[in-house]
Amino acid sequence: MIKALFAAGPDRWDTYASPLKAAFEGAGLEADLRQDFAPEEVDYIIYAPHSDLQDFRPYTRCKAVLNLWAGVEKITGNATLTQPLCRMVDPGLTQSMVEWVTGHVLRYHLEIDRSVALQDRWLPYVPPLAEERPVTILGLGELGQACATALTRLGFPVSGWSRTAKDLPGLSCHHGTNGLRDALASAQIVVLLLPDTPQTANILDSNSLGWLPQGARIINPGRGPLIDDAALLTALDIGPVDHATLDVFRVEPLPEDHPYWAHPRVTVTPHIAAETRPLTASRVIAENIRRGEAGEAFLYVVDRDRGY
Repeated sequence: MIKALFAAGPDRWDTYASPLKAAFEGAGLEADLRQDFAPEEVDYIIYAPHSDLQDFRPYTRCKAVLNLWAGVEKITGNATLTQPLCRMVDPGLTQSMVEWVTGHVLRYHLEIDRSVALQDRWLPYVPPLAEERPVTILGLGELGQACATALTRLGFPVSGWSRTAKDLPGLSCHHGTNGLRDALASAQIVVLLLPDTPQTANILDSNSLGWLPQGARIINPGRGPLIDDAALLTALDIGPVDHATLDVFRVEPLPEDHPYWAHPRVTVTPHIAAETRPLTASRVIAENIRRGEAGEAFLYVVDRDRGY
């Protein structure tokens, strides 16, 4: 009998217990899922970084820690974690991110905010076609590639930037510092989907924001620390950024006195772009446990040096 410890907080238990048990059964696993095993009995830990479990040393039998969320920045630096750590790549989360990003890109492209604000006046506006609206996506992992595919299908010319070189069909790919400048230079809309690592912190700062064309829009459903907040506020006030839609922040919930709330060129959304979906995420967890028991390689193992 496989013993799987659910260490994602009691508030998540009611949401995940049934889908996980059903996924284990569907994968042919005989597994006991609980919140209170003795550490030395545990085979797998199903985890969320806000969990009270922070010392992994007693879990001597544990074969892997399976993260329920895509973000792993709060656990990768834990020196007691010596077991393989697997991040969550949830097809449900990916689909919701694609829908959210596509919706806000189209909102900017079609100037929907302007149309709503001018409802009492007849001022016709004909937007360009999608092929005339370049979009740049910073981050070409699972989420970035999925969003890029959706946007290219709508006709947008999409450029992508990643820390390492990539070659993806239908996409103009850039990497490195010079590549970042090239990717931003023509971007009328920028979407941030990078992980939070020391190398990506403040990737949009006073310097890189200055590479954008006048009137550029920014969409950040990735991680709050990707943007230097003070630099963005300045770029919104004096250019070149026309508007920013932000779903993630350095401190969440966003403090009531934060300048973003009152800024007329900022749209704040409460970290809703993408959420792990219990049904589909449970199947990912079950598949990784099946792999572990079969001696196969785990899916989505985190590279500790890269931080994701």
